[in-house]
Amino acid sequence: MSETTSSQGTDEGRTDHGVGTDQVEDTVVAGDAGSSVTDDLTVAPAGSEDALEQVQDDDAAEDDEDDDEPENPLEAEAEVAADYLEELLDIADLDGDIDTFIEGDRAHVSIVSESKVLVGPDGAVLDALQELTRLAVMTETGNRSRLMLDVAGYRETRRRELLEVAGNAVTQVRESGERMSLEPMNPFERKIVHDAVASAGLVSESKGEEPRRRVVVLPAS
Repeated sequence: MSETTSSQGTDEGRTDHGVGTDQVEDTVVAGDAGSSVTDDLTVAPAGSEDALEQVQDDDAAEDDEDDDEPENPLEAEAEVAADYLEELLDIADLDGDIDTFIEGDRAHVSIVSESKVLVGPDGAVLDALQELTRLAVMTETGNRSRLMLDVAGYRETRRRELLEVAGNAVTQVRESGERMSLEPMNPFERKIVHDAVASAGLVSESKGEEPRRRVVVLPAS
């Protein structure tokens, strides 16, 4: 009886242990599943935060791209020209401030200075410097430039003089009824006169070859 009881107790113990193992395994599996679900739930929010950060980073990058978007092409021309001229002034050891503005479809750059060294006789040095500046702008931007350069207010002073010349020519042509040829001018100066004559209701044309090309004011037909 004692041995039988012991044997039965052992079997029962083994049976109980077997059942307990199954339960433990079930518990572990369930725990693993729960852990997996928990991990999934934990990863999802983290992923969402990462995605949100990525979107924010993308938005920031787009903002940076917007900030880096090319400005008005004419403003870009003026900026390149100003940098070029500032460097030139430093090399030549000349004093002067650089002003830029946009008028119509043309960028304007002015060297504000008391010195007329960069103007030259009849603006010859200024015209050459303007061409060099346009070339520097074209090299930098890849686009042909019509930038207008002034030094020491020379072009503005000349503009006022040419408006007076054009006005006098219009008056004489109207009174005489005959065409009138003006002094030789560069393209910039001829453009001012042509515009002034047209505003007065008459017609003008350019005749001759550079550098002797001039404006001819025609009587009304």
